[in-house]
Amino acid sequence: MSKTTSVDLKAPSAEKALWQDYYEITKPKVVALLVLTALVGMSLSVPGAIPWQLLLPAMAGIALLSSAAAAINHIVDEKIDSVMGRTHNRPMPNGRISQRNAIIFATVLAVLGFVILYWLVNPLTAYLTAAGLVGYGFVYTMYLKRATPQNITIGGLAGAIPPLLGWTAMTNEIHPNALLLVLLIFTWTPPHFWALAIHRKNDYAKVNIPMLPVTHGVSFTKTQILLYTVLLFVVGLLPYLVGMSNWLYLIGAIVLNFIFFIYAWKLKFHADANTAMDTFKFSIIHLMLLFVILLLDHYLLPVA
Repeated sequence: MSKTTSVDLKAPSAEKALWQDYYEITKPKVVALLVLTALVGMSLSVPGAIPWQLLLPAMAGIALLSSAAAAINHIVDEKIDSVMGRTHNRPMPNGRISQRNAIIFATVLAVLGFVILYWLVNPLTAYLTAAGLVGYGFVYTMYLKRATPQNITIGGLAGAIPPLLGWTAMTNEIHPNALLLVLLIFTWTPPHFWALAIHRKNDYAKVNIPMLPVTHGVSFTKTQILLYTVLLFVVGLLPYLVGMSNWLYLIGAIVLNFIFFIYAWKLKFHADANTAMDTFKFSIIHLMLLFVILLLDHYLLPVA
């Protein structure tokens, strides 16, 4: 009797652990940030409230396909993840999820997400989101990541499209303002990721991944990060300059981009052991707050 009780008590925790492993390979924090930027794209595309009949399936479909892309990244990178210190405890290198089960899981997520977007939103959004999955899961992860130190610059386009997806979900058209939001994330991506790459340079070198700090050195990468924060400052002004947003966004963009520049300046000229990781962590906060401010600006100070 006691033996049966023991088994029954252990079963729920084992089930929960398995659920957590599958949840982990979807990179939920990354997907949450992507969905936030998609939501801003939806909001800015229409005056007033977003129709919930489009909002809910659009958010679900984009989240599912983004999660599938993240799972594909885990599948493709299983071998290098097992060697790198940052990733060796992930579910697949540890054998908690088999490659076969991960492929089935990613396929189900991708198909479900595509069907939701195609039938409940519009085909344009479904195809663009699927293209983002292919761009990140296959073009970047399978090829660019291993082929060129500019991998994140080129591959960053796949991670930058969620605002466009949100916009097309509401309007069924590709609008220049949506592309401007894509440009904003596209410019943000290199300094964001290169800061992490500096912190994890030895890991990338160990698995022969040609990240910029490995191929061109840490000093060169720090210079690139600094220059990109200057470019981001300029690009960040464009939503206001083209009449897409109001003064609230302008102030927020100036403050956030200036702080990012200060982090990059410290990384280049006065770095300590934690500066690269601190810069990486702030970059995530930066993008999140920038898009939240865009959202607030849109509803509190609507452009005529």
